[in-house]
Amino acid sequence: MKILFIGDIVGKPGRRAVAELVPSLIAEKKIDFVIANCENAAAGFGVTREIVEELYASRIDVLTSGNHIWNKKEALEFIGEYKNLLRPANYSPKTPGSGAMVFSTSQGESVGVLNLAGRIFMQPSNCPFETAKKLIVDLQSKTKIIIVDFHAEATSEKRALGWYLDGEVSAVVGTHTHVQTADDEILPLGTAYISDAGMTGPFDSVIGVKKETIIERFLTNVPNKFDVAKGDVRLQGVLLDINAQSGRANSIERISIKFDT
Repeated sequence: MKILFIGDIVGKPGRRAVAELVPSLIAEKKIDFVIANCENAAAGFGVTREIVEELYASRIDVLTSGNHIWNKKEALEFIGEYKNLLRPANYSPKTPGSGAMVFSTSQGESVGVLNLAGRIFMQPSNCPFETAKKLIVDLQSKTKIIIVDFHAEATSEKRALGWYLDGEVSAVVGTHTHVQTADDEILPLGTAYISDAGMTGPFDSVIGVKKETIIERFLTNVPNKFDVAKGDVRLQGVLLDINAQSGRANSIERISIKFDT
């Protein structure tokens, strides 16, 4: 089974790249299932109902998220209506929405998706390691294929979770830092791993935001408004080839495609 995981979609430039590139990628690469992180899809912070519908129309099957999922307050009201929109599973059980779910592909195969948030340099949350172990037991009773989006800051925490879950899940894909790493590999027990899938959005920027704004912030320490940049738009992520019978990864391939706006 081929699964496309798209790195953090940033603002309108990222959404346009997804709409234009994903359908052709699905046809060209014979992709069975598409996952994308959407927590920055609405002007760089959060997601709205309208944008969720827009991304589903772009052939994305499951949307994952992270620490910015609540930046658009309306998400609290509608997240429970979309089983294909996940928030980190290690948030409080009282938090709206779900962090893990099993989905069906167009071919009738099952794919489990687990969304987790890191704790290093991040907002307080329950232990992602313990949460993963508990939820994976349930997911494994329903499917062999499990993809983890670990939305975390520290590479050490991401790699530790990759090793911790090696052989338990099909892939651990890092998100959040918006910088695609070159450490894609298949771990010894068959789990595909990468510290960060990268960003889908404008690269003439600092992680998607106008670079002049970020530079000013570093120079002055004065808070300012972060606006999404526009130039050099790319779609980044990874293409996973998973053995549907065993759930082990056959390969993981980084992708970075320039989108001419």
